[in-house]
Amino acid sequence: IRSCFTFVFRCQLNSRIVMLLGQLERMNGEAMVRDVETARQVTTKILHLIQTQGKNVCKHNSRDVQTTLNILYILSELLTVGRGRRMGVFVSKGGTGILFQILTSASKELPPSEELMLQLHSLLAKVGPKDRKFGVKARLSGALNVTISLIKQNLQNAKLLLPCLQVLRVYSANSVNAISLGKNGVVELMFKIIAPYSKKNTSLLKVALDALGALLKSKTNARRAVDGSHVPALLALYLDWHRNDARHRHMLIRKGLLVCLRNITNIKLGRKAFIEADGMRILYNTSTECLPVRTLDPLINTSSLIMRKCFPKNRLPVPTIKSAFHYQLPHVLPVGPVAQLYSQPPGVDDVVDDSDDNEETEAETDTDNEEDEKNDDIETDLNKLHPTKSPGRPFEELRVYERFFLELSEDFQVRSLSSSSSSARSTRPIIVPTAQALSPKHMATPASQEIWNSIKGQHTQPPASATSRTPAASLASLELDTIHLTKDHDKKEETHIPTPDGHTTLSSSMHSPQGGSDCGSEGAEDEGGEGAVLEVPDTALLLPLHDPDLYVEMVKGTRSVPQYAEVAYPDYFGHVAPTFKEPHLERVYGVQRSKIFQDIERLIHPNDILDKVVYDLDIPSCPVIEDSGESLKFNSQFESGNLRKAIQVRKYEYDLVLNSDINSNHYHQWFYLEVSGMRVGTTYRFNIINCEKSNSQFNYGMQVLMYSVQEAISGRPRWVRTGTDICYYKNHFARSSIAAGGQKGKSYFTLTFSTTFSHKDDVCYFAYHYPYTYSTLKMHLAKLEALRTPHIYLRQDVLCETLGGNICPLLTITAMPESNSNDHICQFRNRPLIFLSARVHPGETNASWVMKGTLEFLMGTSPLAASLREAYIFKIVPMLNPDGVINGNHRCSLSGEDLNRQWQNPNPELHPTIYHTKSLLQYLAHIQRAPLVFCDYHGHSRKKNVFMYGCSVKETVWQSNISATSSDLHEDLGYRTLPKILSQIAPAFSMASCSFVVERSKEATARVVVWREIGVQRSYTMESTLCGCDQGKYKGLQIGTRELEEMGAQFCVALLRLKRLTGLRNHQHLLDLESDIIGTQSKVVSPTTYVMEEDEPSFLEAIDYSAESDNEDAEPENEHGNNVHENPDHLDQLSDSY
Repeated sequence: IRSCFTFVFRCQLNSRIVMLLGQLERMNGEAMVRDVETARQVTTKILHLIQTQGKNVCKHNSRDVQTTLNILYILSELLTVGRGRRMGVFVSKGGTGILFQILTSASKELPPSEELMLQLHSLLAKVGPKDRKFGVKARLSGALNVTISLIKQNLQNAKLLLPCLQVLRVYSANSVNAISLGKNGVVELMFKIIAPYSKKNTSLLKVALDALGALLKSKTNARRAVDGSHVPALLALYLDWHRNDARHRHMLIRKGLLVCLRNITNIKLGRKAFIEADGMRILYNTSTECLPVRTLDPLINTSSLIMRKCFPKNRLPVPTIKSAFHYQLPHVLPVGPVAQLYSQPPGVDDVVDDSDDNEETEAETDTDNEEDEKNDDIETDLNKLHPTKSPGRPFEELRVYERFFLELSEDFQVRSLSSSSSSARSTRPIIVPTAQALSPKHMATPASQEIWNSIKGQHTQPPASATSRTPAASLASLELDTIHLTKDHDKKEETHIPTPDGHTTLSSSMHSPQGGSDCGSEGAEDEGGEGAVLEVPDTALLLPLHDPDLYVEMVKGTRSVPQYAEVAYPDYFGHVAPTFKEPHLERVYGVQRSKIFQDIERLIHPNDILDKVVYDLDIPSCPVIEDSGESLKFNSQFESGNLRKAIQVRKYEYDLVLNSDINSNHYHQWFYLEVSGMRVGTTYRFNIINCEKSNSQFNYGMQVLMYSVQEAISGRPRWVRTGTDICYYKNHFARSSIAAGGQKGKSYFTLTFSTTFSHKDDVCYFAYHYPYTYSTLKMHLAKLEALRTPHIYLRQDVLCETLGGNICPLLTITAMPESNSNDHICQFRNRPLIFLSARVHPGETNASWVMKGTLEFLMGTSPLAASLREAYIFKIVPMLNPDGVINGNHRCSLSGEDLNRQWQNPNPELHPTIYHTKSLLQYLAHIQRAPLVFCDYHGHSRKKNVFMYGCSVKETVWQSNISATSSDLHEDLGYRTLPKILSQIAPAFSMASCSFVVERSKEATARVVVWREIGVQRSYTMESTLCGCDQGKYKGLQIGTRELEEMGAQFCVALLRLKRLTGLRNHQHLLDLESDIIGTQSKVVSPTTYVMEEDEPSFLEAIDYSAESDNEDAEPENEHGNNVHENPDHLDQLSDSY
């Protein structure tokens, strides 16, 4: 090939060379492939002859057209059969530039040879896509103008026009070229070429549309198209081809027209022109007609993308995106999002930004693969990568925390080794909590703050006359005895509800909640208003750690900003994990597309939309809006509830708006709400319209959770996965740039699901994940206290009080010393410490279920549990963010901040739980007792399985371009031991999902700060999926509380194995027992699991850099529901919470 080029442009032809060229020309493509060696010999001879004729070099004779054509024919043949490699060699040797030189030279001949121009453009069309600098070379050589001139002069010459348009298509891929071509009138020229439906020149039309689509990617050219009134013309052409292409033979032409419209509508003027040309109706109708033909999905998908883009942006149907609840902070830091929130005047937080700035380029295909993206978040400062123990505070300040470590100085000479007894269970009748909103008149007088020892079993009701205190305001606790099940006033008959044993509960009785009327009821309630009082089914055998009576007592001491007066049924009855499997929901083909089309119908047929508000938290006096009974009734005024507004849009369809985190204007993901008044057998659709994350496991098999009160009363108190037609997609509600971190043009996302109710007069609850309230934690801790035996050391301290006036518990669990002897007490004091925490993010309720499994294992009577207590002292903060959990926040505390970004410099007033937890660790570092393991339990909404994040200098350096010496990379690989153990014994755990890279954006998280400042090598975040598993024993199943609690227990077992591997103590008989129990699970491991004997992995596993990222748009969204298939390598790279 190189020889041919050199010959054509620098040497005189002679007879010998002509003969060799003829020989090459006679070799067709197949023969050349079969006899590659012969072809190589011929071209070598040509090269030799040319090199020997160096003295005869002269300029190329452009008039020798036929010779040039012969060479071009041979080149075309060689490049056609040679595929990509030959094309690459051709480009690397400067072939593209020489072709452009021939083109510009030949264009100067009058008239230019049509056949030469045809062959040159045909060859350039093949070469162009392989040359990255093709557009630049064309512009600098002047070839751009030559091609434009040829197109203008040959509009009726289809034979020459086709290759010219093919080259123009490649030219236009360069943005500078596209603008230049637009200035030269090429956009208008293309609109002259494209034509209505015809069976002639369809290939030409297809290439012309491709070229036009490439030109219109330029916003400048898109504006030219709008100014030239070409949007209506394109719609008319598309409609014409749609109607006439009955056999769908020209789908690519129709797709090309849609691509042009798609690119034009990337600008605001284009969207406006599209709407004015009735484009929404045209594309909606044509797409609907295409739905039965599956091969037309590319047309439907592109039409859907255009319609969604052009759907007028609306603001959320709420008065402000700030939380409906307000909590006045003791002080506000001068900088940060909370300061910005407090400084904004009313009405500026919801500005709908329709700017073209920062607009996303929405891909036509579903892909989440970001592997080729460079991660700039990896920490590259070696000084920051090397842990440096820096307690930060003087020991004198930290000495006050000595009282939380009595076990390190306890002499056990006076202490009783018997466990304290719990008070007898209350025998008063249990009144089922209300399903309706209580009026303010139903609220009781303030009650005293719950005394911490009530958690230890003293469940005495505080006197109603006492007063409560919070830093901001007086928050009234409530007399929950007044809560009752409200029934319709016209139902006077007795209600008998069967229990599991076949008996009936108490029938309805007269119960007056201190008089007054319910919000929204018609007229005043008669004296002695009627309510149904129900006996609770006895589920003590199924739920040994749940006590409804005790739960109500715990709620009385829980302080919420809204002063909740109600208790949700699921928290009251409890949850028994179902025995049946719950597999990932198989995605219905085209479900997302159909939901989007239903949304588009709202714009096209506005008269069909009810737009009826049925629940509104912004009307605090009466959020539940009464009606004639044709609508569902909603409520979320209970602990951890989150629903701000419910709007009935169609008879059986509702839009739901979630409340922002308090002192914030975003973080919408967690939901927990109540629904009643449903019709049996009717399918209802629910749309949560202000989700923020750009993708969700709801697109990959996850379902919402539902709890039926009728099922619970019948002996099946449980949350179950439910919902069909589930999908998660971008909607037309605009996010304010203020709430989106300054980014413009962002939208909210919709989670939509449908469900059918099975019981009449039921009350059902929906939740993002299995709820676990703060009051539930207090109840569980009280029940765990009752499990204490004389051999268990359990102490519960109040670490601090939160902003909202709730206590943050701190647990200490270990084994009592064998005796009071000095040796046994010395062994007791010198046990290594394990520090565990959970629930810093309120919406990650799975973390609490894992913690529940850990606590129950530690308090268990098994030999493994006893051995574990003898090996370690456990310090546990089971809930780092009680206020956020209580008030239904998704991520923040009452300070409006993510507490897991405050570990570097926590404020004692605004972040008390983090401040004091870090102080505990700093105290331990000062006394040379830093924990062996620190682990913070979290939940992950966009990855499957359970996995860990740790900290490694070596693995961080390996994934960056920084240079480091061997001494810089020296570190103990012990940080991998615990995850490796878990991958062998815990079926839900995935080593392949673990990452040990330190990122800049995580430098203020618990994991990194404890590693860097406290010097804990084994500092982890353990993430549990909200969805399910894609490997191991639970592959294909959604995760439940049983699996989460099992994970918490398996974490304890892993610590026992860690003790063996680190040589802390040798209990051979217990290790043998452990092997009998769990040894079989370690024999089969996944290919990504490393055996215990390895010093380090033989290869570096693929590390998920973005898994901890807060960048919500780190991955493209899935635009088209019908094409969404699970790809763990893609979806599971998505960023999430921690």
